[in-house]
Amino acid sequence: MDQHKLRALVFEKTGVRIDIDDPVFALVALNEAVLEEAVECHIARIDAASRQLAAQAGHAAAPAATAAPAIAPRELRLLGAACVIALISALVVLGGQAALRQPGLSSEQQQALRRAARLEQAIQQLDPRARAQLQAELQK
Repeated sequence: MDQHKLRALVFEKTGVRIDIDDPVFALVALNEAVLEEAVECHIARIDAASRQLAAQAGHAAAPAATAAPAIAPRELRLLGAACVIALISALVVLGGQAALRQPGLSSEQQQALRRAARLEQAIQQLDPRARAQLQAELQK
């Protein structure tokens, strides 16, 4: 999990800045762990079903031990509970950040505006011919 990529993605999609130390990354790690466990379970089932199908295709009786087990109701409840907890936690974290976020420009945006103002002043100090040529190029 690349936390910097996730941080940039959240900012691009929501405009909300999150720190690397933000608790939301713990939720991401929890989701990854739950997903990894579920994927491993499904891979085991697919492997068992593939062996059974291969045995049937080879006209051999498939042993009963290779039959894919059904998902236990307890596993479904745990997976559902983990999903609900992850969603609620993410909403609480994002809601808290939205409530505590101070409106205004970031420091990078303020620097860009200051730089633009300095460039505008520099353009105004150019001779009229150079200024007209530069503005024509900027219009392209």
